[in-house]
Amino acid sequence: MTITKFAVPCLLLLAAMAGPASAAEALPDAITAAGESVVLSVHAEGAQVYECKLGADGKLAWAFREPIATLLVEGKTIGRHYAGPNWEYADGSAVAAKASGNAPGATAADIAWLKLEVTTHRGSGVLTPVTTVQRINTHGGKLDGACDKAGEFKSAPYSAEYVFLKKG
Repeated sequence: MTITKFAVPCLLLLAAMAGPASAAEALPDAITAAGESVVLSVHAEGAQVYECKLGADGKLAWAFREPIATLLVEGKTIGRHYAGPNWEYADGSAVAAKASGNAPGATAADIAWLKLEVTTHRGSGVLTPVTTVQRINTHGGKLDGACDKAGEFKSAPYSAEYVFLKKG
């Protein structure tokens, strides 16, 4: 029991430290950001929120609604991620973005890796020069299939690395 309590945080820390660097070497073409450099790389822990809605086929199914996540660096909260999609850093700087590319996650349960182009900036600070956001190394977050009651909500836990890039 004690070894497990110690091992899990250590493995999570190692994954957070090694994840972005190793993934950056072999990113799928659809989410690469050629000519851009890293401003900040963070680990995110949170949930993807889904709503039960009537689909085009007339059947109820889970539809993605919004993300909610805490942004972490070395185990410390440095910001948050939420609907928009938006990312806010502790210094008051923030960006909103729209998806411009995607690649499948490692397993069927993992949400896609994304390339997002920044559309708006708020405040001044670390995120001010950011032009692109990549979501990589995703784990979990997918919720597929039928649901029973329209308007019902369900969340799927996920983790990911967010890499904030700037041109040049």
